[in-house]
Amino acid sequence: MTALFALATSLLWGLADFGGGLLTRRIPALTVVVVSQAIAVVVLGAVVLATGGLHEAGPELWYAVAAGVVGPVAMLSFYRALALGPMGVVSPLGSLGVVVPVSVGLLLGERPGLMQFAGIGVAVVGVLLAGGPELRGAPVQRQSILLTLLAAFGFGSVMALISEASTTLTGLFLALFVQRVTNVAVGGAALFVSVRRGGRALPEEGGMEVVRGSLPALAFVGLADVAANGTYSIAAQYGPVTVAAVLASLYPVVTALAARGVLKERLRAVQAAGAGLSLIGTVLLASG
Repeated sequence: MTALFALATSLLWGLADFGGGLLTRRIPALTVVVVSQAIAVVVLGAVVLATGGLHEAGPELWYAVAAGVVGPVAMLSFYRALALGPMGVVSPLGSLGVVVPVSVGLLLGERPGLMQFAGIGVAVVGVLLAGGPELRGAPVQRQSILLTLLAAFGFGSVMALISEASTTLTGLFLALFVQRVTNVAVGGAALFVSVRRGGRALPEEGGMEVVRGSLPALAFVGLADVAANGTYSIAAQYGPVTVAAVLASLYPVVTALAARGVLKERLRAVQAAGAGLSLIGTVLLASG
């Protein structure tokens, strides 16, 4: 069960990252974050009311609030990095955040078996190779690397926090709702400050029409990100966080494949090798 939900997390995060990266090439990154998360708030609010999730409110929701504060910083950093550098390089570097939840799991006493330890090592190497950051690739600006590493730490922190925010399914819906409300509040405040300082909330060409036309894509990015947080939380509750976190970190493979299929980005030999190693690591983890 852990492997199933964690792999679903990878699929959802990979597609959300690909969609978000595409959108930030036309729409300011802060606007992408705020609008996509606002759509998620509306949907999650309806789900919480329908399931009676408000009765699950408790002190553990502070973990969701913390995740909601960290999340927009990580997303904004990551989207800006995707806009500056090739997806095939930025995405796998972003997955380095897996170190945070894995370290938390080990500190809490989790001890994966020998087969799972081997799977973790193989999968992490595969994730890094899947990006294909070889010398012949497009150059990545230093700013893009720094933004990606900041995003990685943020994503890892969100993974660790959201897994502690609930113990039941209805409680998970409430936790995700609180997280997204916080996302919108923090992101909205940052957007307001940015505009006051001369930044743009709308694209230079097309303005609001571009945002309206992108609403389906923005909704997909926001809802896929929410669903990924949910499936990861379930995966972490069913099994070891160390295993769930590594399997969930395979999303760069999905992003690379999406870039190959839609943008026709060439999948180099090292990327194919990385994807293969990721799959081998997945099998080792699932069989451990």
